[in-house]
Amino acid sequence: MAVAKVIVDVPSSNVNQTFDYEIPAKYKHILKAGMRVVIPFGPRKITGFVMQITEHSEHDHLKAIIDVLDIEPVLTEELLALGKWLAKTTASLYITTFQAMLPQVLKSKYEKEVVRLSDEALGQPFDHLIPVDGSIDYDTLIDHLDDALSLKELIDAKKLMIRYVVKSRITKKYEKVVYPGDIEELEAHLASLSKNASVQKKIIAYFIEMNVSIKEKELCAILDINPANLKPLLTKGLIDIKEHEVYRDPYKRSFEQTEKLTLTDQQAVALRQIQAAIEAQKQETFLLYGVTGSGKTEVYLQAIDDVLQAGKEAIVLVPEISLTPQMVERFKGRFGSDVAVMHSALSVGERYDEWLKVQRKEVKVVVGARSAIFAPFENVGIIIIDEEHESTYKQEETPRYHARDVAIKRAEMNNCPVILGSATPTLESYARSLKDVYTLLILSERTNQQAMPKVDVIDMRAELHAGNRTMFSRQLMAGMKERIAKGEQIVLLLNRRGYSNFALCRDCGHVEQCPNCDISLTYHKGHHRLKCHYCQHEMSMPKICPQCEGDAIRFFGTGTERVEEELTKLMPEVGIIRMDVDTTRRKGAHERLLNKFANQEADILLGTQMIAKGLDFENVTLVGVLAADSMLHLPDFRSAEKTFQLMTQVSGRAGRHELEGEVIVQSYTPDHYSIELASQYDYEAFYKREMGMRHAFLYPPYMFILLITVTHPNEFKANELAHEIRQYIDRHRGQQTTVLGPSPSPLARIKNKYRFQLMMKYRQESHIYDYIGRLSEVFKEALNQDAQIIIDFNPQHIM
Repeated sequence: MAVAKVIVDVPSSNVNQTFDYEIPAKYKHILKAGMRVVIPFGPRKITGFVMQITEHSEHDHLKAIIDVLDIEPVLTEELLALGKWLAKTTASLYITTFQAMLPQVLKSKYEKEVVRLSDEALGQPFDHLIPVDGSIDYDTLIDHLDDALSLKELIDAKKLMIRYVVKSRITKKYEKVVYPGDIEELEAHLASLSKNASVQKKIIAYFIEMNVSIKEKELCAILDINPANLKPLLTKGLIDIKEHEVYRDPYKRSFEQTEKLTLTDQQAVALRQIQAAIEAQKQETFLLYGVTGSGKTEVYLQAIDDVLQAGKEAIVLVPEISLTPQMVERFKGRFGSDVAVMHSALSVGERYDEWLKVQRKEVKVVVGARSAIFAPFENVGIIIIDEEHESTYKQEETPRYHARDVAIKRAEMNNCPVILGSATPTLESYARSLKDVYTLLILSERTNQQAMPKVDVIDMRAELHAGNRTMFSRQLMAGMKERIAKGEQIVLLLNRRGYSNFALCRDCGHVEQCPNCDISLTYHKGHHRLKCHYCQHEMSMPKICPQCEGDAIRFFGTGTERVEEELTKLMPEVGIIRMDVDTTRRKGAHERLLNKFANQEADILLGTQMIAKGLDFENVTLVGVLAADSMLHLPDFRSAEKTFQLMTQVSGRAGRHELEGEVIVQSYTPDHYSIELASQYDYEAFYKREMGMRHAFLYPPYMFILLITVTHPNEFKANELAHEIRQYIDRHRGQQTTVLGPSPSPLARIKNKYRFQLMMKYRQESHIYDYIGRLSEVFKEALNQDAQIIIDFNPQHIM
């Protein structure tokens, strides 16, 4: 008896194991590990992933698999093993990690049909059941087959295909193609048409002359006709119209092909070391530490070229959606149609099509955000993480993985190198490179030999004393006017969206709070509403104070929306593009706004941190940083590091080409070492200073950190459960492990749930995954009563 070991799609620690199912005879020859199946589970029919196929089971009277959802595995053997490792190291359920690896469409409920692609004889029962150019319901066809192997063979031969139809959403895209009929019949019909049938004559004349098939849309455009004009000829059998599956292309344009650039000496040295690891087929992690504009991307491109020449595949991760358009341009320009793009700004269908290209081995390079690390390649030759310091590489929901850790694990499985690139590496990565855990590669000079732009730090306290009450220092204002007069462009960074931080009544001091979270509401002037950026609660801006009924409500703090308004008042003739979450919600907005700025349709690009890195505009000569210390005072041990990184990255947007650049940083704490050293581009000095702080307080990279957050709608119950978890940990932890808390989280309530947290600091504790992984099992009674336990190994922030 053939037996499948299946992980069932039930997100519960009680069933976080494989279950044995009998494989029906018709599926024996096609079922493989990594396929999804429908199985009976108690009274329900649910889906699951096949982990393994064996000949025996320890259990009697097995239930049988009801249906097989895939003809090819959606998870490779490598991804199955990776999913198990990920579940252990993030204290997640197996089913959660496997679901995280797949596009959204494959998690939906859908129906399947089998489509005939060939007019050749297929044999029975196929010829009887499926007409030429027709289709049949998948389940109906399977009922007529003794063995599904014959279906798989016809699919492999591209004579049949499976079409997935998701509950009222077709996940594949089709286009109509018009085929001419017999030429002699067309000529005869043309001769018989009256003088008034001018449109019919035009269509027939086209096909007599060209005698080739053509897309319906193209034909209509060429002949200036409507699809309805084709119907009379279709009815008479003089033409035929068929639907062809096509991929949705999120980049509906061609890319100018580029050639390899000549490398600088430093780039060449770095590339040679990477090439050696590629040739030796060994896992090695490189930290490519290069100043902004030093040509890290060209090193990536040439290393990938070597990998593709060796018949292998490449994964490239970028941190922000906004970076992706320019990165896509670079990679598509070099590798053309061999590139697939995966990120959350694509539609559900576009993402599925890009994933399908990878699964079908139609591409060799994937460029994408965090989840692209799970691309179903089977022969990975290199993995690149650009801007490796970015916190967006950490997933903030279960499974809470860091893409860097997954990349290194995949590289071990494939014996290939990983490149971590950054101008401001994380302290952890740089420390590992100094200890030879990673191999350090340095690019200390820009490729155009231009000096890094000069940075001036402006003390906004002095501006206030001098009577300047605007949000722009006198030097920044003068610099902007000078650049605009020269026809040059400006980038302004403010890491806050909205109009102002909060609305305050000057009579009684009342600040409008979110009713669901312990945080003040942010004012958005465009909609004249107060919004919570945590739970999305929003309300109209009150005209009178709900506390004292006074009318002295004023706005405090500054957001991107308010900066835009102030700039428009001070310089009404200036074109401004604002980029933040509010202006980039719509599909394709990032690319449209960046293209407008690249085409010099605006003088100033104003935005949040999404504009701080990766962007390359040759006409930008001035970068202004407003409120550089906005992140410095957050209760987070990484706040100084993030401030240094953001300032250095945004400074690198100026003077990247022929024109000289300048950076003006405005701050109320200009003497803080992170701002001072960022203005001098002195990463090594910052590293030494910050490492001293981390050592004193035992933070990474000297210790690993685990953050456990307990939430519950009842504050007392949340606190009580947190203390019980502390007692459980104290019984199991090693002697060198420190536990802090429980204490209220810095944001003590979000979405009407109270939050308490414990922090564990540890160095080497091999069994930590075991006892932490059992938390949901040990406290399942509390979890069944509205409690939640969030486990985050190596968190990016502790808010």
